[in-house]
Amino acid sequence: MTLEEAPVSLHDAPGRRLTMIEAINEALDIMLARDPDVVILGEDVGYFGGVFRATAGLQKKYGKMRVFDTPISEGGIIGVAVGMGAYGLRPVPEIQFADYIYPGLDQLVSEAARLRYRSAAEFIAPMTVRSPFGGGIFGGQTHSQSPEAMFTHVAGLKTVVPSTPHDAKGLLIAAIEDNDPVIFFEPKRIYNGPFDGYYDRPVKPWAEHPDSVVPEGYYSTPLGKARVVREGDAVTVLAYGTMVHVAGAVCAEKGVHAELIDLRTLVPLDLDTVQKSVEKTGKCLIVHEATRTSGFGAELSALVQERCFWHLEAPIERVTGFDTPYPHSLEWAYFPGPVRIGEALDRLLGH
Repeated sequence: MTLEEAPVSLHDAPGRRLTMIEAINEALDIMLARDPDVVILGEDVGYFGGVFRATAGLQKKYGKMRVFDTPISEGGIIGVAVGMGAYGLRPVPEIQFADYIYPGLDQLVSEAARLRYRSAAEFIAPMTVRSPFGGGIFGGQTHSQSPEAMFTHVAGLKTVVPSTPHDAKGLLIAAIEDNDPVIFFEPKRIYNGPFDGYYDRPVKPWAEHPDSVVPEGYYSTPLGKARVVREGDAVTVLAYGTMVHVAGAVCAEKGVHAELIDLRTLVPLDLDTVQKSVEKTGKCLIVHEATRTSGFGAELSALVQERCFWHLEAPIERVTGFDTPYPHSLEWAYFPGPVRIGEALDRLLGH
């Protein structure tokens, strides 16, 4: 690595306030420039710049051989990416909405996730599948799903969910550099600003949030390392994506001295940070937007129970979406908002 290619120091690098979309675009721009094997493909990612404009300007800068549009065929997009990875490229396919990733599920589960194992590492699938996920934008049942738990069940896949522009850039760079397939879910509700769960209040821009400061140049955020957003000793709150901000806002408004942990990556999971926190607080609240049954919160609950049983002072609480399709007209009843999170905190703390 030359001096020009060396990572910047996060302490010395000038920082700019970016939205999550801008941070993702910058990460893709940096990796396209650093590695000629990186290519971006998907529906409308080229000339149009993606449905949320996360790839805007990249085709013009790097050409149609590096950033190109595909037919509306998620199975084809993922299948082509697996082949690209096996032959030395680092593809970054985009699935426009996580709700449409299912046609590519067989390619992800049966091919990408197994390729290193079944070829004795002769072939790998270093691909990063980007996809907006989650609700909060009135997308209804076909544009609001959170299918992350489905992928955490598959050995060989890594699952990443950023919650800030700073982490979105660093985690995406780390994902693209990883030699295993990574599912990179982007919470679309917080693309342009953090969300505290109060849908009837004015929207806050990222410019007012400290984690919107993104250093210039290259840096990566390690996969498998959670972030302690705020320290506390009353209760441990485990969340990821949009729910980090919602849970944090509820704890602040209720004056609960909670230790809020942003998991960042679900697989690999930073279980040491989780265990250390629960052993300190004795209470655990898990928050996610996905459906409750077999959601990732169920796995977290089992792990906390196994590791921290003798330290628990109350039953583990889960606040999640319901076991129904994501409703359009009842979006905020489904969404794990401040009321349900507040009630769970009250039960944990015995109020």
